[in-house]
Amino acid sequence: MSRHISGNTHTSSQMNHHANQGNPNNSAHQAAQNNHANQMNPNHGTYQGTRGGKR
Repeated sequence: MSRHISGNTHTSSQMNHHANQGNPNNSAHQAAQNNHANQMNPNHGTYQGTRGGKR
């Protein structure tokens, strides 16, 4: 189910940001995906950081 945002309550910048969240060609989308992958990878330093352990 897709969600829609209204141009009556959001600026064009906010609407563009919302649209780009799901765009795999967008650099912010790629950075978020890489960050998530790193946090889920036990061989990466951020993995322990997300679990309250030592790095």
